[in-house]
Amino acid sequence: MKEWKKKEVEKLNKLIDDYPVIGIINMYKMPASQLQMIRKELKGKANILMSKKSFMKLALEKANKKNVEKLKEYLNGQPTLIFTEMNPFELFKYLKENKTPAPAKTGDIAPNDIVVNKGNTGIPAGPAIGHLSDAGLVSKVQDGKIHVIKNTIVVKEGDVINSSVSNVLNMLGIEPMEIGLNLLVVYENETIFDKKILNIDEEEFMNRVNKCIFSAINLSLNSSYLTKTTAPMAIQKAFMEAKALALEAGIYTKEVMDEIITKAQREVLSLKAITEK
Repeated sequence: MKEWKKKEVEKLNKLIDDYPVIGIINMYKMPASQLQMIRKELKGKANILMSKKSFMKLALEKANKKNVEKLKEYLNGQPTLIFTEMNPFELFKYLKENKTPAPAKTGDIAPNDIVVNKGNTGIPAGPAIGHLSDAGLVSKVQDGKIHVIKNTIVVKEGDVINSSVSNVLNMLGIEPMEIGLNLLVVYENETIFDKKILNIDEEEFMNRVNKCIFSAINLSLNSSYLTKTTAPMAIQKAFMEAKALALEAGIYTKEVMDEIITKAQREVLSLKAITEK
């Protein structure tokens, strides 16, 4: 191997060993102007280094980190490495939020399943209905407009977009492509996270976490298995139940005397109102 090639591999190898988080980005059709802008925004947060696939593969194989060589499986398209100390989910979210939608062109690779939803297309009845059919869409004419009858996946994730589909998507104003850094996978602490794992719905995730917390608290209280968190709740629950029992049974304690007296006064007033009628 020539000296400059060795130095390139050594440079990549050092970055892999130095950074806790390593990712692979697909740079396919990434405009140079937007790449420069994103690099500027990531300065101090992440380091993007483009190199040949063979160099990246060799550097991953030589790295000292366990399981990091598995990133080789994701060196597809036009890959490049990104190095950071950011949390993998934080990195994915940042890159996702800095993407912009773009129309599909023939030959593009679908980044996700591309779905055309049912409903009014707004397109007048005419030759367009044939184009929709060519793209795999079932449609009908209603009130002079073309309506798609059911939700349809016209291209699956990873498949090539053909001319029939790209024409229909542009006709419908659907922009399924994304211009930005497409993060495919991230390595951290011997673990590989692909984009399906990283692409989480934060609101849904927090709802599930809260649901788990409430379920755990209920289980702890109902099974009398007390913890540091639930012990104060259990004591409060027991106190309220004991207090309710004392009031119902007329057991005189200092905790319920005021309420027993108030209850007795209400009963006296009620009885007095009845006798005066």
